[in-house]
Amino acid sequence: MNQKTKTSQPIDTHAPVMLVTGSAKRIGAAIVRAAHKQGYRVIIHCHHSEQEAHALADVLNDTCAHSAVVIVADLAVVNQADTLKHLTQTIMQAFGQLNVLVHNASRFYSTPLGSINYDQWDELLLTNAKAPLLLSQALLPYLKQQQGCIISLLDIHAQDKPFANYTVYNMAKAAHRMMVQSLALDMAPDVRVNGVAPGVNILPNTDSDQALDSQQQSKIIGSIPMQRIGIPADIAHSVLYLANASYVTGEIITVDGGRSLTLAGGN
Repeated sequence: MNQKTKTSQPIDTHAPVMLVTGSAKRIGAAIVRAAHKQGYRVIIHCHHSEQEAHALADVLNDTCAHSAVVIVADLAVVNQADTLKHLTQTIMQAFGQLNVLVHNASRFYSTPLGSINYDQWDELLLTNAKAPLLLSQALLPYLKQQQGCIISLLDIHAQDKPFANYTVYNMAKAAHRMMVQSLALDMAPDVRVNGVAPGVNILPNTDSDQALDSQQQSKIIGSIPMQRIGIPADIAHSVLYLANASYVTGEIITVDGGRSLTLAGGN
């Protein structure tokens, strides 16, 4: 774990602080940019994407000095009390406070029945359920001090409409969804807990094993009432709404262009 800041002008010590896990790229980076634009100081967490994370922080710090920090950590640190404590301390050393915790980091890949193994179970449950819970618990005292909130990135497949051949991922996201609702009760009235459930708001990278060809993309678009793929900014907008919605807790906003209205589960 390490962190990097730029040094020039003093920061606004009254600005709220948001931590977004897995925020070097894609939806996580969009949330960070949107929050920063609204005046948040931001903590950009990453594991493997250090170059992208530091590049994003540099851009934000050029706009407002000392407003962005990068923290590099494998979320498996939650498996050990001492390493989790060290991560918590590193997070709090960044700006001395935490107002919003966004659980965005996630692993996503298929686990066809007959090939499911222990490593897949451990990895998918870790990033999509275990780490969000244990990190929320570790950071609760600091969030409580600020009357802050937690926002989780979920999935429209996490409730009643499982994605075929993704059993472990579906289970993990379903657990994460229940975590949101459970913590909303357990952390009230001091900390609000909500979620955002995307549909197809960003396509897999073209060089990934989840890449979709043009025919698959057309089929997906045809199943969405809004007739288009969403963009990361759609998710960021909902996250920022929840960060400021002081009387909303235990809610999950679906941001899918209406796709869940026509989705029956399966492929």
